[in-house]
Amino acid sequence: MDAIELLTLQHRALENAFADVLDDKLDPAARARCFARAGDELTIHIVAEEQLFYPAVKARRTEDILLESLEEHLSLKRLLADLIALPLSAPTFDAKFQVLKEQAEHHHKEEEEHLFPKVMMLLDADARAALGRKMETLQQRLQRQGNPREAVADQTDEAAPLT
Repeated sequence: MDAIELLTLQHRALENAFADVLDDKLDPAARARCFARAGDELTIHIVAEEQLFYPAVKARRTEDILLESLEEHLSLKRLLADLIALPLSAPTFDAKFQVLKEQAEHHHKEEEEHLFPKVMMLLDADARAALGRKMETLQQRLQRQGNPREAVADQTDEAAPLT
């Protein structure tokens, strides 16, 4: 699958997963499962962008966007780490999760409006498809390893490097 198409589909899936976590009709156990799924999906998405997508599209015309995106990832990781350590019943959980949701949606919008059009000009369809396959392989491996969200707490000191 084309890397941009894959990331865009994941953006929509993440937005839906975030909405599920905030569904006040869910019982606590179902809400906890939704949060775990959303955290894993967010983590897997971020790792694929940082390890594969951003390095593959790093160019003079994208570097500023990528550096900002890495800082946004750091903010998302910090919020996710805070949420993982917080009971879902805590009075601040919903407010903090809403901030995570809003920041992720802002990040998605910026990528889709500013980065992805540049990447369409930098990489042809075959290169984007090959990159998409690499990203899917990495994401599947992370999912099989189980609970990828648990690694986020160790990634909150500084933004990932743009290699």
